[in-house]
Amino acid sequence: MNNQDKKSILISEKEVQRKGGVVILPLREYQKLREQAVPIDYLEGKEAEELDSLVKKGLEEYHAGKCRTIKSLEDID
Repeated sequence: MNNQDKKSILISEKEVQRKGGVVILPLREYQKLREQAVPIDYLEGKEAEELDSLVKKGLEEYHAGKCRTIKSLEDID
């Protein structure tokens, strides 16, 4: 391959810093990564409030020392 066959891409250093970095990879590899990604679900309304309440209660119990570490499910009473 000679120099005439090569293509260049110019990316501004300021833009890279502003975006926090850049990743360049083949399209097929990107598509595989997207397929393997975990979907993100957003809750709204009553479902979101119920989950927030459960998380708050769990954190309160954890900070109060009501949680314990187990090695397997057999350790649960």
